[in-house]
Amino acid sequence: DFGCGFGLFSLYFALRSPSCHITGVDLNRRRIQHARDSAQKLGLSNVDYHEGSALEGREGEHFDAIYMLDLVHHLPAADVPEFLEKTRALLNPGGVLLLKDVADRPLYKMLFTLALDRLMVGGEPIRYWPPAELTQLLEELGFSVKTHRMTDFLPYPHILYVARLARSSESAA
Repeated sequence: DFGCGFGLFSLYFALRSPSCHITGVDLNRRRIQHARDSAQKLGLSNVDYHEGSALEGREGEHFDAIYMLDLVHHLPAADVPEFLEKTRALLNPGGVLLLKDVADRPLYKMLFTLALDRLMVGGEPIRYWPPAELTQLLEELGFSVKTHRMTDFLPYPHILYVARLARSSESAA
């Protein structure tokens, strides 16, 4: 769980799938401590949390799945290709990257979301990627990508990218 915050989703998945091991990573020390405290109160031993960059100290680790929710648009745009490339390297063959982010259209939804992001994070650079551009970037990294616009009555232009790596035998074919 890259950018896990308080651990809401990682705690849920740890509760639902006790045989899976979940790792949460976030830059915010306070949020990581909340996630650790919650895991302890819930008696979960299959989830652990790390403060820092999602990519720091991950050498030699491999995951079946990585998910990140509303993270990519907070990264400097120039860093996103390398960030996704390093994320890809952490996935096992056949692994899945679930990436939920904010699209750049429709414009009124994007502007609404931008106003909220500015209230929460201030003046840091924010880039809402055009879905075709982010899809192309993921495909260039070897993923097969499916996208799904998450539309409801709320004015958010959320989009889910399900990016899957080929299994070893599939990539040789």
